[in-house]
Amino acid sequence: MIAQLSGRLVSADLTNLILDVQGVGYLVHATGRTLAQIGQPGDMVTLVTELLVREDSLTLYGFKDTAEHAAFRMLQTVQGVGAKAALSILTTLPADELSKAIMAGDKAMVSRADGIGPKLAQRIINELAQKLPATLTTGPAPFGPASAGGLEGAAADTGQQLAQDALSALVNLGYSRTEAFAAVSQAKQSEEAGNVSALIALALKQLGAGRS
Repeated sequence: MIAQLSGRLVSADLTNLILDVQGVGYLVHATGRTLAQIGQPGDMVTLVTELLVREDSLTLYGFKDTAEHAAFRMLQTVQGVGAKAALSILTTLPADELSKAIMAGDKAMVSRADGIGPKLAQRIINELAQKLPATLTTGPAPFGPASAGGLEGAAADTGQQLAQDALSALVNLGYSRTEAFAAVSQAKQSEEAGNVSALIALALKQLGAGRS
């Protein structure tokens, strides 16, 4: 397994790059976001990598950080999502925004990626929502299962239910799932968010501040 590569950037286009590692040129496929940030030919570059082995090919994929790599791997656990589709999604949505879209149930955001229709976007949300942490977060949600247990797990379940109820209420008021999710994520950090009504009121303040 090739887990990381460091070398001199030879060239890059819209879909891949060539990295010179001690005289060996590696063809690495990458997301549009990684390629846009990779630098100029001649620059020294370090990438997190994934080698996919098929009967007739060895294909190397590179990522700017471990979050993008983890998202790439998890996307491919969904039926119908291969490496090409995963790269397309992560070109449109960085890992943290993808995580938020999944947890908010916003299939419109996921289906913005080239080649991803509404049905596949919904399948991605349905399957990956079960694998992401159960609690809403204000930062990037890590790609992996939640591990809360006992009293801590019970508290997380209660907080999650409050957040989901508040999210549903805001969507019913006409806000998009993504902006409502972001507002609830911020509002639930307040000590005043002890019940659904308070959480909704705090989230509405966040939404009002964002539009002012």
